[in-house]
Amino acid sequence: MTRVSQAWVWLMAGMMACMAQAVPAAPASPVFVPLAHSVQLTLETASTPAELTLRLQRTQGTEPLAVTALTVAIDGRNAAVTRRGDDTWSVAWPAGAGARGGKLEAVVTHDGISEVLSGTLPGASAGTTGTGPAETGRSGGLLGDHKQLAWWILNIAVVLIAAIAISRRTS
Repeated sequence: MTRVSQAWVWLMAGMMACMAQAVPAAPASPVFVPLAHSVQLTLETASTPAELTLRLQRTQGTEPLAVTALTVAIDGRNAAVTRRGDDTWSVAWPAGAGARGGKLEAVVTHDGISEVLSGTLPGASAGTTGTGPAETGRSGGLLGDHKQLAWWILNIAVVLIAAIAISRRTS
């Protein structure tokens, strides 16, 4: 009987230690979601509470895309666009953009032609860092973003409890 209670104490102590360790989160790279495409271009977006990141790529082929101008409007309001070094563009959310959703319209000038790409932005809550499927269901609280760790701890605890119950029945 004391072995079972000692094992239970060690199991609980191990679970508490795993949950108490604060693992610093690596900066999350943006999760790009396709928003609009044409025959020549594909527009992908990633959203944070501070800004919207855009990435333009050729729909077919690997030839580099030479964008000479890009203008963006979100819900009819022009937004400032800044080119980054990694072939992405940063767009500041316009004042009063609401829940970071709405209709995005981008006018892209490339290779001597202009194209208009538009699509509906998925709304992102204030606690998310992206708009992709991997970002849904994120919450703060005791475990924060360590839900996978909590899942493994729960699975191990269930297996250990079952092993203890079976060993008590056989003895």
